[in-house]
Amino acid sequence: MFPINLQFLHQKNQTHIMFQDIQDFDKAKAALARGEDELIPAEIVNAILDGENAIKVWREFRGLAQAELAQKINISAPYLSQLESGKRSGSVEVLAVIAGALDLSVDVLLPNPT
Repeated sequence: MFPINLQFLHQKNQTHIMFQDIQDFDKAKAALARGEDELIPAEIVNAILDGENAIKVWREFRGLAQAELAQKINISAPYLSQLESGKRSGSVEVLAVIAGALDLSVDVLLPNPT
């Protein structure tokens, strides 16, 4: 039976983990450069975490007025206003259309389960 050098195995594993981290970073950086992903500004994250409506936060970040977004997705501006104020909740289909217009994944706009 051969003795196992645990320190060597630990160092080898740490090197593998570090290498994987570098590869993951490079992949993420390349996706950003190709426009396949975007960084989310802290003000967006903080606003949503503070309870602001995600549709409104993202709409404003994208530089759209309510009327512009409503027209773009073929819903009424009052309905969009109700969605943003929380007076109404949109169906998954409506949220998917809004997400598409804001260049987001629909899960960004889905309410968090409590």
